[in-house]
Amino acid sequence: MRAIILSAGRGSRLLPLTDLMPKCLVPVGGRAILDHQLGALAEAGVREAVVVAGYRHDQVGAHLATHRPPLAVTLRFNPFWAVSSSIGSVWAARDMLGDAFCLLNGDTTLTGTILARALAHDGEYDRAGVGLVVEPIARADTDDMLVHVAGDRVTAVSKALPPEQATHRSLGVVVAGAQSGYRPVLDRVIAGPEGAGDGINAYHHDVVAALARQGAVHAIVEESGGWVEIDRPEDVERWNARAR
Repeated sequence: MRAIILSAGRGSRLLPLTDLMPKCLVPVGGRAILDHQLGALAEAGVREAVVVAGYRHDQVGAHLATHRPPLAVTLRFNPFWAVSSSIGSVWAARDMLGDAFCLLNGDTTLTGTILARALAHDGEYDRAGVGLVVEPIARADTDDMLVHVAGDRVTAVSKALPPEQATHRSLGVVVAGAQSGYRPVLDRVIAGPEGAGDGINAYHHDVVAALARQGAVHAIVEESGGWVEIDRPEDVERWNARAR
């Protein structure tokens, strides 16, 4: 199982914190977001991670060189980070999607326990489909990647999902087995309108949404609350307050 961390964006909503550093290096609780993620992955038993960087990627490389990570880490550069959405970073790591993988958003800290529970399902997806880690919600937030779950299946994923249809929100963690079928769907979505996708402007969750329409996305429900998305300066303050 290899982890792929999508950390290419600038994180403009975190300005001024990201004016001189990439979002994944913003410190929360005295450690970079990336360090929290690598530590949680190692705790969950993952031995190898690929960090896809774009904005100020040289700083990410320098950080990894001077902060000994708890697992083997490879840096992958996404040269299209400024003109594509998150799907561009998945495309930059497309050669790794034929094996089992765990995909994470680069702005979310979460516990190793959450990841371990998610990875425990990976054997279920060797033949077809993926797992998406989701959390039940009572009320949708405008920043949430909204999800509709029916039984044990994800049936819809979109930020534009009508709030009354949303049952869960995504934690941004996708788990796939060696024969998940994720890669060909990625190819179709990034191909653009003729491929029934939004091209380089698509979110990487659009790949999951396309798989969901095929009935191929399993819901991995997480209710521990042990995760925080770092999207704005107040999220850093919220994280630090929780850690006290």
